Order: sequence, then C-alpha cells, then structure tokens
Amino acid sequence: MSAIQAIVHDEFARIRRDQMLRELLSLITRQPNELLSFDEVRARLNVRGQHYLGHQTVPLDKIIGSEGRYGDFDRQFAPRHNANRYRWMSIDRAHHEGVPLPSVELYKLGDIYFVKDGHHRISVARFQGQREIDAIVTELVVDVPLDSSLSIRDLLLKEEYSDFLEWTGLAELRPEQRIEFSEPGGYLDLIRHINAHRYYMGLELGRPITREEAVASWYDTVYMPVIEVIRNQQALRYFPGRTEADLYRWIMDHRWYLRERNGGADPGPLMAAADYVRLFGKRSLTALTEWLLGALRGKAAAGA
Repeated sequence: MSAIQAIVHDEFARIRRDQMLRELLSLITRQPNELLSFDEVRARLNVRGQHYLGHQTVPLDKIIGSEGRYGDFDRQFAPRHNANRYRWMSIDRAHHEGVPLPSVELYKLGDIYFVKDGHHRISVARFQGQREIDAIVTELVVDVPLDSSLSIRDLLLKEEYSDFLEWTGLAELRPEQRIEFSEPGGYLDLIRHINAHRYYMGLELGRPITREEAVASWYDTVYMPVIEVIRNQQALRYFPGRTEADLYRWIMDHRWYLRERNGGADPGPLMAAADYVRLFGKRSLTALTEWLLGALRGKAAAGA
C-alpha cells in the first residue's frame, strides 16, 4: 500500500468515526444532524421562478441539502455508511495528488444550496478544511428568507410564511417586509387582522376595499407602528428566543384586552406594548443590570 493510499484509508476511517460520534450526540441532544431534502423544501415553498447562474464559488457551510442523497450523508456531509467508501477514497486521493475535479452542481434557494451532483467532492472538501467550492448553480426564486440554520421544524414555519405571502402579495407590495414567527399558527392570526382591517376600512371609506389595498394599509398603519414601538423599547431582550412578529401578535391581543377593560378606549400601540412588556417580559440578568445602571446614572445626574 502506497503512502497516499494509507492516508486515504486512515482519513475515511476518521470521517466515519467522527460521523458516528455526531450521530450519537444528535440522539442525546435531540439536535438535527441530517441533510434536508431538496424535493421536500421545494414542495413546501412557493417557487416564483428558476434561472441559471452558471459557475460560482460557493461557501461549503451553506450547502445543507441534497436532491436525492440526503440520507447518505449527515449535515457536515460525512458519509453515514460504508457503501460508497471507495468512491469517497478515490476523490480524497485525487485531492492529495492535486488532480483537478469538475465543478459540483447545486440548486440555490434563498441563501442556501442543495446538491444535484458532487456529494463526495463536497464531503472530501469539507473534511480537508476547504471553505469554498467551485459549482455550477441553478437558482430557484422563493419568497421567504432561508439560511444555513434551516431545520425540518423551521421548514414548517417557512411553509406557513410562504403561503401567507402568496395570499397577501405582501412580498411584492412591501419588498422590505420580514414577518417571522417562532411557532406555528401566527400567520392565520395575521390574515384575520387583515380581514378585520379591510372590513373597517371599507366602512370608514364607504366603498369596497381590494385585498392589495387592505394588505398594504394594514402593514403600514397597524403592523409597523407596533413593530416600531417594539424596536424603540428594545422589547425583544425581555422575550428570549421570540421574534418581533410574536410580540406583535401578543401585544395586539393585549391591546384588545385593555380596550375592553377600559370601556372601549384604545390605549394605542405604545401603551399596550409597554404594559405587555411590564407584565410578561422576562428580565434577564443583563437587562436588569443595564436598567439598574441607567437608573443609578439618572439619579446621580439629578443629584449633581
């Protein structure tokens, strides 16, 4: 056995050993370690177009799925069994010998990539510490943001988001929008809010309101004012792991409760948000420390 052959055998043994350890750790921590299925992701999201991007240099850590071999490799593209060991070792040997290999073929959705051809080349490249790889890329245009942290659970939320954008047309009406929830069911509430806004808008203006008009008005005059309050108050620091859309949803429910309690008087987004954060926000040690320091500085300034 030549020196390179010995190295290649040893490296395949190492990558398989590391993969089995990650698999065990995934079972213990219940953290996903599998590649995503390109067909499942494509089926769940609304694809608005497809075009050829040609040759590009792609970051390896953004390749997180496969068109047909998502069960053969883990999330780091380590082989999950020994069936294709000789294919992997031949690619690894080519790497050590400096033999040029053809570009891999990828699909791009959002900011992530799925392998059409070249799984073993990607596996070896990652094992050898490469950060990028030459690829021939075809992009499928979707209307929701996707990044390399995407999991199967996240995909369910992205599906709801994609359906919401298709129904509302909000991505075209307000391209800067980004409305994401941390749990299912939120987008159905937003559709209820839009329908209610459309109804009262029609009563106020005395004419039928188109869906597009209602959606744009709801976003500008109902949703964004609450989001601006959330941002100005830095309210998310009191709700770890939650999103602006989560808080909007809860603050609007709280605003309705305050209005009912106060005999129909609308407290407005600022008062509703402040009261909700006061009642339900989790003050972390860091946030509490910052608040105390701010209060002490204010007291010292007053004393001076």
